[in-house]
Amino acid sequence: MKKLAVFSILALLLVLTGSPIAVQSQSGLSVLESTAEVDFPARINFILSASSDAAITDVRLHYRVERTSFAQVTSEALAEFEPASQVRAHYTLDMRYTGGLPPGTGIWYWWTVADASGKTITTAAASLRFDDARYSWRSVSEGLLTLYWYQGEETFARQLMAAAQAALIRLEQDTGALLTEPVALHIYNGYDDLRGAMIFPQEWTGGAAYPDFNVIVLGVSPGNIDWGVRTIAHEMSHLVVHRLTDNPYLGLPVWLDEGLAMYAEGALDEISVGNLNRAVAAGRLFSVRSLASPFSAFGDQASLSYAQSYSLVEFLIDRYGQPRLLELLMVFRQGSDYDAALKRVYGFDMDGLDERWREYINKRYPPTAAAAVLAAADALPFKAGLN
Repeated sequence: MKKLAVFSILALLLVLTGSPIAVQSQSGLSVLESTAEVDFPARINFILSASSDAAITDVRLHYRVERTSFAQVTSEALAEFEPASQVRAHYTLDMRYTGGLPPGTGIWYWWTVADASGKTITTAAASLRFDDARYSWRSVSEGLLTLYWYQGEETFARQLMAAAQAALIRLEQDTGALLTEPVALHIYNGYDDLRGAMIFPQEWTGGAAYPDFNVIVLGVSPGNIDWGVRTIAHEMSHLVVHRLTDNPYLGLPVWLDEGLAMYAEGALDEISVGNLNRAVAAGRLFSVRSLASPFSAFGDQASLSYAQSYSLVEFLIDRYGQPRLLELLMVFRQGSDYDAALKRVYGFDMDGLDERWREYINKRYPPTAAAAVLAAADALPFKAGLN
């Protein structure tokens, strides 16, 4: 199993983003300077200098992250400083506590400052981009897609772009889902570079979609283009299906989300087929209900979960057809719970799906000699993972 590389570089790049805010004042209370420094992917440091005729007693940062949401959220944070007539206040937005953001995320921020005499001032809103400036990015665009990469020739980027466009066509055919908004794809040079751009990634993470930001990140080196072609289809599915089914109540069961993404890649790979064969023979398949929750962090169990999810989607399409699957997605868009959505479209809940699917998979992957399978069951091959 590929281990998480220790993220080390000679020096972390502190990137000054946005122009310092010009002096703003009100009745003796003045904001002298405001800056923000991006230390990707870990933090953003906000710094403010202010002065007043009276002691400054309160400095607060307000910020808003640009993302698709059903409610606009503005966060407020108390800055650190020593009360005085002239202060230098700072606040660190630490992604280890708030959760990571994808490259290219836009952030608006402003300050409110108050002094002991009761005067207050609010700065004009400023913007910054949470960019990964550690690499020299190049880009190609086609339709609603823009692909950024830094390693390899343009032919490499064009191959991945062609794979992304083909994935969109297949998604429309299989699910009826269409891309309606611009999407940015950031291609890192392999798994280690990708994980170095994420906060607390799983050891097996090879790609991730951020549907609320219309961003996809992948760890694809020029020498691993075949894997990259499959992976880009996988993550495009996550993003497009999320946009199709987005609602403020409930998301998709994980098996459906990941199964659609695996199905978008094309035929199941040999390793996954082997995993299914061994699990069927050993009686070690996960239940559909358990697969509705996030998959295991252990690579072998996660790999089997992905393979089973593919098989579940394959079963629904083979047995009941693509129109019923699109209907299921539309029911989920209304915020339906998992069992109710399946009952409405197919007439059975997750346990009923589990029963019917097991009959299907036992015929598709007939058990082999149990002794040989059980001997290998604890050493399932590891397939580089996705999100």
